Amino acid sequence: MVSRSELRKLFYSADAVCFDVDSTVIREEGIDELAKICGVEDAVSEMELVSRLQERNVQVFLISGGFRSIVEHVASKLNIPATNVFANRLKFYFNGEYAGFDETQPTAESGGKGKVIKLLKEKFHFKKIIMIGDGATDMEACPPADAFIGFGGNAIRQQVKDNAKWYITDFVELLGELEE
Repeated sequence: MVSRSELRKLFYSADAVCFDVDSTVIREEGIDELAKICGVEDAVSEMELVSRLQERNVQVFLISGGFRSIVEHVASKLNIPATNVFANRLKFYFNGEYAGFDETQPTAESGGKGKVIKLLKEKFHFKKIIMIGDGATDMEACPPADAFIGFGGNAIRQQVKDNAKWYITDFVELLGELEE
């Protein structure tokens, strides 16, 4: 277990930061956004945080149990390459009817976010990965993530608030940590 001050140091020196998407990077759950065609224009502090991390040569990933088609749209708004997106793929029949989702994606199964982080460590040899999110599945990704930061700026999940060593409600707090 790391202390809060150690967690802050880990965040400051991270090789990679992984964000959950639904109710973290975007304000709504993805299924709601699908109906609205995914508006993320008001996510100013999220964009600034991602930009600041990228300026520091920190790799930024989006890991979601939501739909890749939505998450890729969010990623493009945040200047995150599609190769750094891990989410569920929708499948359709040739006639255009919904056929389900691709069950081979790691995010399609229980513990999927942790599997993605393990894969990132193996593939890129990251020493320090931080997971940021609002839900229990985000918190469960640590380990293999080296640290978890709970986020309650859009939705407060009591389990996360109670158990995260570092719990924030605004990304401005993380931006401040990068300034120090």
